[in-house]
Amino acid sequence: MIRQAKLFIVVFQILSLGVWAQSPLQVVTTTGMIGDVTQQVVGTCGRVDTLMGPGTDPHAYTATNADVTALRNADLILYNGLGLEGSLAEVLAALAARQPTLAYAEAAAPEDARLRGERGGSVDPHVWMDVALWANGIPALTERLSDLAPECREGFEDRATAYQDTLAALASWVEAAYATIPEERRVLLTAHDAFGYLGGAYGVEVVGIQGISSASEASVGDVRRVADILVERSIPAIFVESTINPRTVEAVVDAAASRGADVRVGGLLYADAMGDPGTLEGTYVGMTLHNTTTIVEALGGSVPPIPEVLPQP
Repeated sequence: MIRQAKLFIVVFQILSLGVWAQSPLQVVTTTGMIGDVTQQVVGTCGRVDTLMGPGTDPHAYTATNADVTALRNADLILYNGLGLEGSLAEVLAALAARQPTLAYAEAAAPEDARLRGERGGSVDPHVWMDVALWANGIPALTERLSDLAPECREGFEDRATAYQDTLAALASWVEAAYATIPEERRVLLTAHDAFGYLGGAYGVEVVGIQGISSASEASVGDVRRVADILVERSIPAIFVESTINPRTVEAVVDAAASRGADVRVGGLLYADAMGDPGTLEGTYVGMTLHNTTTIVEALGGSVPPIPEVLPQP
């Protein structure tokens, strides 16, 4: 009898404090960039699982049975939207009718910003290339998490504010870094057209061998067109991406070299996926630091010191 009374008191105290044991939120994200920003906000109030890991091309991604199961079991599904996820978009649309979802990039980029990213009649889904624009999605993410776990709202909001401050410092540093590139060399040539938002935000002309979607095939004419730009404008470097086969970039370099141009591969960029977990490039901030440093130095600029609030390479 005494033991039962003590148990009742303990249960009553737990309920009174509002800390009755609950399962953490199960959040599933499509890309690493969304997974990382979500983890920064959710803290210990949820578990974040990401479907597409390093080296995975979201444009060509096909959902597995395990992916569909994970999505169906999620308390919240976060995806990019704007056409990034290719055929997976159909699965996401069907699930949106029965469980909470958020298209993060669509929340981050208002209509006028999407028009800036429109290329050849297609909306550019690569919103994360503009750091300040990417940060715009954090309030919508925080609100959606808070709706599902109101007991964690204060923690969500505190972590969201801190991460927004981090991204504000990152955006300022990136802008200052690109400004050091000689104006005539501010031309970014890459395997596919994933850097349009970057170009608009930081004053860089962007040229892709392939279109916005890597699913499009590069033609001989595309290779010749980009090689012409390298030769005629004396651009010193072209870049490969972690999710794209480098053969088209190599073909452009060979075509430019055959015309006497001194062109090199400027380095590896993370465009549609982040780097390996546990590395600096395996975070959104880290991939942005890496990409910026790689591009700026290859095109003749010099990166400024990294602010102390950001991770140091």
